[in-house]
Amino acid sequence: MIIGTTKELKNHEYRVGLTPDNVSAFTGKGHTVYVEKGAGEGAGFSDEEYKEAGAIIADTPAEVFAKAEMIVKVKEPEECEYQYLREGQILFTYLHLAPNPGLAQMLIDKKIKAVAFETITDEQGNLPCLRPMSQIAGRLSIQEGAKYLEKSFGGRGLLLGGVPGVERGKITIIGGGIAGTYAAKAAVGMDAQVTLLDVNLNRLSYLDDIFGASIDTLYSTEANIRKSLMEADLVIGSVLIPGGKTPKLVRREHLKLMKKGAVIVDIAIDQGGCCESSHTTTHDDPVYIEEGIVHYCVGNMPGAVPRTSTIALSNATFRYGMLMADNGLEAAVKMDKGLANGVNIYDGKCTNKNVAKALGYDYVDVLDII
Repeated sequence: MIIGTTKELKNHEYRVGLTPDNVSAFTGKGHTVYVEKGAGEGAGFSDEEYKEAGAIIADTPAEVFAKAEMIVKVKEPEECEYQYLREGQILFTYLHLAPNPGLAQMLIDKKIKAVAFETITDEQGNLPCLRPMSQIAGRLSIQEGAKYLEKSFGGRGLLLGGVPGVERGKITIIGGGIAGTYAAKAAVGMDAQVTLLDVNLNRLSYLDDIFGASIDTLYSTEANIRKSLMEADLVIGSVLIPGGKTPKLVRREHLKLMKKGAVIVDIAIDQGGCCESSHTTTHDDPVYIEEGIVHYCVGNMPGAVPRTSTIALSNATFRYGMLMADNGLEAAVKMDKGLANGVNIYDGKCTNKNVAKALGYDYVDVLDII
């Protein structure tokens, strides 16, 4: 198969879809790999490293898209890249289609074989290609939240860990999945007071066993959310519905209950965000203030640490890319039902239930049409 990767165009997105090690593995099995010039520089991978691994360096993204049967990216294509995609091409990347109907419609109209990292499942039903970025985003959320609590950014001017004789900062984490768990780890490491809410009692029991008295766990109800928001200095939104829109658990009216200068970090912004007042921001302009509350809603948080993120992501995604390269998408999804769950669009049809529900499409099981 001919595989290609291009430079990411999203604001301050320095990750890259393939590492030189990935390229070496593909070319070692007889596949051809095109890499756009400079695609890996942001993550610390030079064109020379890609050449040594067997890649062909292309001067433009247009050349890569024109040659490749499978495009491996990190983030969803920008509108200027839509023109390069062609019918039957495999697009393997994070897609987050539920809040992006324009992208979904383009992929349907062009009959792209769109495989989303974020909806691939493993044998246990977990999300292996989302996990590493959730781990990074969870840890970053506390790091960024601590920074924007500083007074110069509009925050409360509070040190999360406190000092002797001064109360520690209070962090509320809504959602106890991977991102929420790693946010809790980072928060405990900073000696903050942590409350974590979730609707899954089994998950709360698990987290209680892990963290013990280091955090408080609460069942996520309207009353508990309101109470926790009133007390919080930093709120982490880490709710996930795979492929679907995130429910708005923090409503605009809740902001009036919160402390002035408190910070919200909405990790779920890629899927629409779990705060009604959230809208996507960039690393260039990461925060805005609404009702006196600082909002951090950067849609590609792990892009700030591209070396770590790229290697962690490729560790998770590469085996699926190789399965498709060796066998073709159709055979690959029959061999791995978890990969089939990653196919969001195929032959002009929506093949993910949550995406279909969010955007009003008819759902078709990809295994019924290949």
